[in-house]
Amino acid sequence: MNIKLQNTPAQLQTLYRSQKNAKMARRIHAVYLASKGLTCPQIMEITGAARRTVQQWIFKYNRGGFDALRDSPRPGQPVKLSREMEEAFCKRIEAGPTKTDSVCVFNGPAIRRILEREFGVLYSTPGLYDMLHRLGFSCLCPRPRHEKADPHAQQEFKKNSSKRWIRFKRSIQTRK
Repeated sequence: MNIKLQNTPAQLQTLYRSQKNAKMARRIHAVYLASKGLTCPQIMEITGAARRTVQQWIFKYNRGGFDALRDSPRPGQPVKLSREMEEAFCKRIEAGPTKTDSVCVFNGPAIRRILEREFGVLYSTPGLYDMLHRLGFSCLCPRPRHEKADPHAQQEFKKNSSKRWIRFKRSIQTRK
């Protein structure tokens, strides 16, 4: 492989060993191996990358050095909520439903209404769930409780109710 060394092999080795990003470490490792004189099939075997991928990494390094190996920005739809709005949204969700939300536990449609009403953005349902997952929320929710429920009365009911709902431990014989 033809490589234009912009760093010494020792510098490349230090760079790939200290790199926190695994993708970048793998790319720098491939460049390091090429600088040591290994062939493309040997680099493929060590890094687990395809031939064309290794060739592209070396080509990029030859053209722009270490910085050319970094990921370029990928196109996509811009985010609808800024980071500050995301923080406010997280606080709003963590605070729980209010009387104006008309629900006792948040679900997808209720959160979509909050986003539209309070933050002025409209998300699709899959987009909403992706955003919630990215922000660290899960779809699990506690069992809803009525606001006028009395926990003491519920415990008394459990203690004093008939035990007919308990399963029999022995099996019931059937006729043959």
